[in-house]
Amino acid sequence: MSQLEQLKTMTTVVSDTGDIEAIRAFLPTDATTNPTLIYAAAQKSEYRWLIDKAIREVAPIVTSPELKQRLLMDHIFVNFGLEILKIVPGRVSTEVDAHLSFDTDASVASAQNLISLYEKAKVPRERILIKLASTWEGVRAAEILEMQGIHCNMTLMFSLEQAIACAEANATLVSPFVGRVLDWYKKNTNLQSYAPSDDPGVRVVRSIYHYFKKYGFRTQVMGASFRNKSQIMELAGCDLLTISPQLLEELETSDEPLERRLSLESAKNDPVPRMEVDEARFRYALNDDPMACDRLADGIRRFAQDWKKLADYIILPLQT
Repeated sequence: MSQLEQLKTMTTVVSDTGDIEAIRAFLPTDATTNPTLIYAAAQKSEYRWLIDKAIREVAPIVTSPELKQRLLMDHIFVNFGLEILKIVPGRVSTEVDAHLSFDTDASVASAQNLISLYEKAKVPRERILIKLASTWEGVRAAEILEMQGIHCNMTLMFSLEQAIACAEANATLVSPFVGRVLDWYKKNTNLQSYAPSDDPGVRVVRSIYHYFKKYGFRTQVMGASFRNKSQIMELAGCDLLTISPQLLEELETSDEPLERRLSLESAKNDPVPRMEVDEARFRYALNDDPMACDRLADGIRRFAQDWKKLADYIILPLQT
């Protein structure tokens, strides 16, 4: 068995790309998208028809230019998601605009619109995960949406306190970013390399997985944002892992043994204490963690910038 086949026996493998053909090549169970991935895919000629379709869908809607732009972007994200759902048997994650990361009501409204577009296309909401930034406002939006049967994938996650707040809000999934954690430590410390088990991004995911399993939370953990194959191997056994096509190919072309690293047994033996995370503790813990605070802010900025780049790429030619 290839390492990819071995991994699939213990972890749900999710494709981390907006490239539909890349998803078709590796047959993951689920797929995730974000503004950065959709912007990259939208510039490929073979996907132009998905953008043109969104433009036609939004054209008859009479509203303000700002709202029309947001609706167009929602249609584009959903159109990519619909094509991905023709390939994967599971779910696709579609992201709420990062500009709304600190607005609970607007995040809820955006998520409801995305779900309505999917349901209009006859896709049940059980096959959709709405991605929200793991801010306090994003957590509150997830709490509201989950009560409405809209399942949430909490992204831009870098700390245990963020994860616990999401689990206490009954979010379906959390996606801690392994690679972006490692990037920060390499930039801000004297260490440029780590043993795989001591990789700081791996440690964040391991701590979240152990906490959730030890204390019986239903929220699942999906490691994300990998920089190398060893990070993936150290998290074998995690509920889900979302992996880029390049790293999926590395796993597929290797038949070296792959051992389970995360399990219920390892979680039960972790001495981590139970903690309650209210708003005050959430905000203080985030402020007190330079890595998590910096990475969350940076991630929101980057996703918002790529959302704007995609909007400009599509809308500016229409205005000339």
